[in-house]
Amino acid sequence: MARYVGAIDQGTTSTRFILFDGDARIVAADQREHEQINPRAGWVEHDAGEIWHRTREVIDGALAKSDAEAGDIAAIGITNQRESTVVWERETGRPIYNAIVWQDTRTDQLVRELAGDQGVDRLRERVGLPLSTYFSGPKVSWLLENVDGARERAENGELAFGTIDTWLLWNLTGGAKGGVHVTDVTNASRTMLMDLQSLDWHDPSLELMGIPRAMLPEIRSSSEVYGQASGTAAVGCPIAGILGDQQAALFGQTCFERGEAKNTYGTGSFLLLNTGEQSVRSQKLLTTLAYKLGEDKPRYALEGSIAVTGALIQWLRDRLQLIDSAAEVEDLARTVSDNGGVYFVPAFSGLFAPYWRDDARGVIVGLTAYANRGHIARAALEASAWQSREVLDEANAAADAPIKELKVDGGMTTNELLMQFQADVLGVPVVRPAVTETTALGAAFAAGLAVGFWSDQDELRGRWSEGRRWQPEMDVSARERGYRQWKKAVTRSFDWVEQE
Repeated sequence: MARYVGAIDQGTTSTRFILFDGDARIVAADQREHEQINPRAGWVEHDAGEIWHRTREVIDGALAKSDAEAGDIAAIGITNQRESTVVWERETGRPIYNAIVWQDTRTDQLVRELAGDQGVDRLRERVGLPLSTYFSGPKVSWLLENVDGARERAENGELAFGTIDTWLLWNLTGGAKGGVHVTDVTNASRTMLMDLQSLDWHDPSLELMGIPRAMLPEIRSSSEVYGQASGTAAVGCPIAGILGDQQAALFGQTCFERGEAKNTYGTGSFLLLNTGEQSVRSQKLLTTLAYKLGEDKPRYALEGSIAVTGALIQWLRDRLQLIDSAAEVEDLARTVSDNGGVYFVPAFSGLFAPYWRDDARGVIVGLTAYANRGHIARAALEASAWQSREVLDEANAAADAPIKELKVDGGMTTNELLMQFQADVLGVPVVRPAVTETTALGAAFAAGLAVGFWSDQDELRGRWSEGRRWQPEMDVSARERGYRQWKKAVTRSFDWVEQE
């Protein structure tokens, strides 16, 4: 009898494989980083072949660290960095170009051309997203225009497109020798190419961006058996769950009801609010699929995507050399009692939600001769909390479902100063789970449900447990005064880049 469920967690900087037991506890894990490729300013690429190689390594590595064999694994789920785009040859499995990563901004001019006189929201009613460099569709269009012969080959059915989930699933299930070319609704909803109601590819979007249907994967649910694994130590295991990373974190946090929300603090931060069976439209947030379990009706979410949170702490470490490790930022921030009037808006490549300003750039404001390293560190941490406040305010207003608490996950949740400040500026409790690997857990939950390892969502709720809770302590007037100053600081980042 199978004892475990596995999860491939393919992220922006590394790939992990985690084995969970029936109580959703981690049994074994393995992790490998991959190269970050920056050929030009604003361009971010990954070697898709390296990612597939790392995926095989971590599956084999985790099994080697445990007592598990392939037959002990009931199913494997996949969760992935979303929007990152791969196009490859069906016959050979070779990518025609590096994967273009979600952070990449090379399509900025193309996006303006696609928007035309109708503006960036011309597709939003059907796909839930504004035209932006963030999403996969413009990346595919760029590849077809800039790689020799790509468009003709795509139209002839010789090329396949996929986000990273699709790329891994195709390779895991045989690759050029019969690999399954499938994505799930959550990843498809991040391409700008899927109709949110029909859950099929949206022909006007494909026509606008010049993308042939022949290269697109089939869209399926987030929890079903897609195929069996090959080429790894987990040979024969069903691949039975796919969720984009942020939706996986929502599912792993068991936010199954309308009005429940989670925030993930990683390179950027991503707040998702479950809106149930209703797809709520917002001009400032993204309407996205939360998940779809087999034949059940889809569940939707509002998302506030923040481009830079954890990446700002890395910047303090690597570029300013203000700290030697990311963990040191909390100690440095605690050397001062407040931010000293300093605010740091990290619009390094523009602002995502709720502004969607690609002309913005980072600013530090409020500096006086009194300010020191501690104030800069504290302002950098507070920027994550203020940005999260902005997107949560918008989500509450659009969905008319004010949250009662915010579940949190991601690397920055170990920073207790930040978590307390987050509770203070939101005015609601912030809750960190006992198992913080919620992204991988969400993929495991989806896969386990598909094969009956776990019976239903009620059982999953029973497997989730609280690790730490922070209650708001800040005076309301102080909170709102700080928020007004933050809003003022954000406006100082606007209109920096002059459009040609």
